[in-house]
Amino acid sequence: MTPWCHRFWGILDDVNRTERLYAIAEELRAAGPAGRTGSWLAQRLEVSTRTIKRDVDALLQAGLPLWTQSGPGGGYVLDGATLPPLNLTGAEAAAIAVALAALPALPFAVDGRSALSKVLAAMPEAERERAESIAGRLWLRVPEEAPRPAVARVLDEAVRRRLVTVLRFADRNGTVTERAVEPAALAATGGRWHLLAWCRLRQGPRWFRTDRILAAHLTSEPAPEHDPATVFGTPPDDARPVRLR
Repeated sequence: MTPWCHRFWGILDDVNRTERLYAIAEELRAAGPAGRTGSWLAQRLEVSTRTIKRDVDALLQAGLPLWTQSGPGGGYVLDGATLPPLNLTGAEAAAIAVALAALPALPFAVDGRSALSKVLAAMPEAERERAESIAGRLWLRVPEEAPRPAVARVLDEAVRRRLVTVLRFADRNGTVTERAVEPAALAATGGRWHLLAWCRLRQGPRWFRTDRILAAHLTSEPAPEHDPATVFGTPPDDARPVRLR
């Protein structure tokens, strides 16, 4: 296996662990005062109990309010009393669920599902049931599509963490090159996803079609900041920046 392959699978391990840490926190949040045992979490997440213990230690170091429940069947409990209340309505929670279901291949989809789990766990039971009732009355014809390839998850992390990333990229003629890029944004236009990045090989801004990226791995080098609006031009009519407000 080539060195870049080792690095590629290494970053996938990091991404998978991040997802698992989110999952552990949400399972404990949903369990409430009863908590979950390490063996239950290990079986649920299909890992060893030793891995769960390491992950719980990492969550503790990150400041998550966890404590150990002693006695028979004891395990881990998330202190919900320290968590801020949320006042989302059932319709608002259903709207988030609909957005995630309609566009399952969006960047950061894993984070979106984690956010929805947090919202549902923090809602009063009556409002959560209302959200489930509303969502059940919304039928979607979700387009059939292949799951997002592993490279797409690496690109998510490249944009999230703004790290120089090495791509194996095939151009329109099938010529494959390896190049280091400085990621700036992900853009959907013309029915395809693109990585907007400064290409060090070509010394200029490029739109890389993600379906032509054969492999990608993150480096530890921080990427310089590039403003997509000024470096990569005005977004096309069918692509515009996402706004939270």
